[in-house]
Amino acid sequence: MTIIEDIKEKIMKIGNLKTEEMAEAGLHFGHRTSKVHPKMKPYIEGVRNTIHILNLEKTKEEFEKTLKYLQETVSEGKLVLFVGTKIQFKQIIKDAAEEMGMPYIAGRWLGGTFTNFNTLKKRIEYFKELESKKSKGELEKYTKKERADMDKELKDLEIKFGGVKNMAGLPEAIFVLDMKKDFLAIKEAKTKGVKVIGIADTNADPSLADYIIPANDDAISSVRFILDKVKEAVVKSKK
Repeated sequence: MTIIEDIKEKIMKIGNLKTEEMAEAGLHFGHRTSKVHPKMKPYIEGVRNTIHILNLEKTKEEFEKTLKYLQETVSEGKLVLFVGTKIQFKQIIKDAAEEMGMPYIAGRWLGGTFTNFNTLKKRIEYFKELESKKSKGELEKYTKKERADMDKELKDLEIKFGGVKNMAGLPEAIFVLDMKKDFLAIKEAKTKGVKVIGIADTNADPSLADYIIPANDDAISSVRFILDKVKEAVVKSKK
């Protein structure tokens, strides 16, 4: 079996997406009708109590395209950076990305992460050097106050760079949980030619992403379902 045939076989095993399971997870609930983005209208099937309802057949179709792209990308050894800065998703995206062996940003997006990547790399190198010194006991020679200051600095650096400290270069793509909240990440990705994958709720502009998953980007059950399916596809592609 050739490499291409092997990849195609793995892609055929994607996700087994079912609209019933998506509905149970709440993927179909959009925002209030007053917040709709005009370009999301093709993915909407109706309204319930002033809330737009997404067409899960179309969600499934786009989701499968996204999973296929992810599998092909990861099969080639390329990285996908996962970005989710909403407080309620910080631990979910961290856990999922670590299980996939992928970088992530679960705190605030730092301006210049892509467009000024060399500066970011220097800060990461400093962070890793400080981390290494602490693990080797090399900070013991400093005073108690100096060590306390360094510990505080390490915690701050972990929050900012912990998820990307092993990212040696720009990723092939970013996966954004909220396209409106993390618009700056999308803007920088497009500037640097990094592909954009995004969960597109009814208030988002789907044309900003190369691959979308039309779905609820607020509910934990919805985001967890999506990340579980993504994780399943990525892990399969590595085997």
